[in-house]
Amino acid sequence: MKWITTKKYLPAGVAGFMLLVGSLALAQRPKENISPGRHPNLAAAQRLSQQAFEKITAAQEANEWDMQGHAQKAKNLLDEVNRELKQAAETANRK
Repeated sequence: MKWITTKKYLPAGVAGFMLLVGSLALAQRPKENISPGRHPNLAAAQRLSQQAFEKITAAQEANEWDMQGHAQKAKNLLDEVNRELKQAAETANRK
């Protein structure tokens, strides 16, 4: 009888695991790619966005990844912030 109970919950467990692995694959930390020597303020902003990303990841782990997608959305926005900061530095380099 125990096998039937375990078999009943196995698909949900596998689906949950796949969701976790998928979100980890998408949630890669933003790269440091702004020169602090050329753009100290932009580099500092990028560093702070990376720290925020890490804190959100820690919050997700502490809450067993159950934040109804809001933490992941915040991480996606921080990734966008990182790309915009990089573009700002590249634009400044051309001037």
